[in-house]
Order: sequence, then structure tokens, then C-alpha cells
Amino acid sequence: MIDNIKDILRKEAEAILNLPVTDAFEKAVDLIVEHVHHRHGKLVTSGMGKAGQIAMNIATTFCSTGTPAVFLHPSEAQHGDLGILQENDLLLFISNSGKTREIVELTQLAHRLNPALKYIVITGNPDSPLAKEANVCLPTGNPPEVCPLGMTPTTSTTMMTVIGDILVVETMKKIQFTIEDYSKRHHGGYLGEKSREQLCAK
Repeated sequence: MIDNIKDILRKEAEAILNLPVTDAFEKAVDLIVEHVHHRHGKLVTSGMGKAGQIAMNIATTFCSTGTPAVFLHPSEAQHGDLGILQENDLLLFISNSGKTREIVELTQLAHRLNPALKYIVITGNPDSPLAKEANVCLPTGNPPEVCPLGMTPTTSTTMMTVIGDILVVETMKKIQFTIEDYSKRHHGGYLGEKSREQLCAK
């Protein structure tokens, strides 16, 4: 089992190191800063299944680092939650196949509500309909899943998470998010205590 675990780690690490790095990342960060911090919209993330869980995590991480974001469930959006979308919001959709029915339908519904809405897509299929309609596409490189069946979202969700981390970190740098800013958003728990300790040490 130890050898198997090492093999899994190697494959996932290789997938991360082979992530396609292009100017699309800079374009995505610029869109986030423009829409959220200059136009005072918010980032709205969405995905279905495992991708949806990653989208929710990305939204909460953005919130904690100074960029207002919410998760919109693609199915609930069809039953009224679409109303959360406002002018100047920016959409971040995650779909490994780029063909997830609920996400494709959500893009159509969002554009029917407001044709000016822009969106970023994280996908393993940059040739998919979803990717081609996006303002910015961030491909994962579509590495094979480490799941022995080659089916279960494993490596693909790792890549989605890493791309989300890149967007968060680069946005933090762009908006010059400080430890003071961080402390204001973390009143409880270990991180709140640690951020206050760092402030006192300055």
C-alpha cells in the first residue's frame, strides 16, 4: 500500500506541475478585481456535484480574503435563486467536462437575465461549448484520475482546487490585502487568534 500511496502522490503532483499556465490567469484576476473591487459587484461561483463543492470552497476562501463571493447551486438557480445575480457580478463556473447540463443551462439563464454578465470557466475540456462561450477559460490540463476506475473525480478536483487557490492568492496581491484586513474578517478560532498575534507583533 505504501508504494501505491507514493504513486498517487506522484501522479497528483505531476498533474499540478503540468497545469497549463497562460495569461488567462492574469485576465481572470483582472476581471475579478474589476467587477468586485472597482464596480462593487460580487463573484458568483457554481458547479455541480464534486465541482460544486470545490466552487463553494473557492467562494468562502475569496470571502475570507477580502473579495465578496457566493456559491449559487445550479439546480436551485432554476427555482428562484438566480435572483441573487446583480449588475456587475462576475460568474465563475466549474465543470470538468465543460458539458454539465445544469451549468450550461445556468449560463443561458444568467445571460437571459443579464446579457452583459461575464464568466470565467475552470474545465478539463477547453474545446467544450461552455469553455468556448466563456470570457476566460482556465483549463486543468485534463489529467487522468488517480481513481483505479479512472472515473471518480480525484485528480480533476485537485486541479480545480489549485486553480482556485491561484486566483485567490493573486487577487489578494492585486488588492493589497493585509494582515489587518484578514484579522477584521476572522474574529474567532485559531486563525483569528493568530492574525491578532501577528498584528500585535508588528
